[in-house]
Amino acid sequence: MNITQIKAAVDAGKSVHWANEGYRVHRDILGQYLITFVPNGSAIGLTDRSGHRLNGAEADFFISVSTRGADGEQGREVRGATSDGHPDAGTG
Repeated sequence: MNITQIKAAVDAGKSVHWANEGYRVHRDILGQYLITFVPNGSAIGLTDRSGHRLNGAEADFFISVSTRGADGEQGREVRGATSDGHPDAGTG
């Protein structure tokens, strides 16, 4: 996902992550886009100070969607990831 896609997904209320679901991309009350490690609250900006370069590879950002199977079991579906064999890309 590129910067524009990530910001649009966050603004649309989608669950955007970097690398794994422990890192959540969100917008704070000041309007800054951040990558936060949920377990301890540590955060970094989505981009460098110029706003033009992601703090992470485009291929490592993805949208996670809760799903419910016919049996009522809840699962996760990953959207927006690449099929390059990355362990969090839903290919393994």
